[in-house]
Amino acid sequence: MIITQHTAVSIHYRLTNQQGELVESSFEGEPMLYLHGAENMIPGLEEALEGKSVGDKLDVTIEAEKAYGSYHDGLRQEVPLSAFGDIEDIVPGMRFIAETEMGQRPVQVTEVKDEVVVVDGNHPLAGQSLNFSVEVLAVREATAEEISHGHIHAHGGSCGGHEHSHEGGCCGGEGHSHEGGCCNDDADKEPKEGCDGNGGCGCRH
Repeated sequence: MIITQHTAVSIHYRLTNQQGELVESSFEGEPMLYLHGAENMIPGLEEALEGKSVGDKLDVTIEAEKAYGSYHDGLRQEVPLSAFGDIEDIVPGMRFIAETEMGQRPVQVTEVKDEVVVVDGNHPLAGQSLNFSVEVLAVREATAEEISHGHIHAHGGSCGGHEHSHEGGCCGGEGHSHEGGCCNDDADKEPKEGCDGNGGCGCRH
């Protein structure tokens, strides 16, 4: 069976950035399970997987435009420390929801100064081309419920195939604390009805 619209696909992947540095790999852990054609993946990787079948291996470079897009300077801002209210011990790497020039977005603290905090709403891999090594492990038809919910139900119907507490991942949606990976971040996605929202492709942060 080939990978096409509304197939459930299991893959192993290795992601390196344009400097050749390893960002994430699933080969040492559980494979990634996703619903093809449901915008669970960055567009360039989904396009590369279209038409592939079990056993296929591919190495592909995805340009920024089909990965996490260009870097937007307007999403990097200095915010008064007072705007964080009673939050203490603000350090680089912390994430918040903030109003930006492009609307409400998750932002990450990149620098803490005396009276201001520098936050960045760009994805950490924005503006970069990404290199993927992928192996296709399994392909099946998705169920009607999975198609309706927009993600794969693994292990009896919970949302997603494995936990996404990691800093990265191939999962879709905007709810996991990604510092990389091949997910298609979409801040407008809401949890699908019947989804517990605690992990997996298509679920929101």
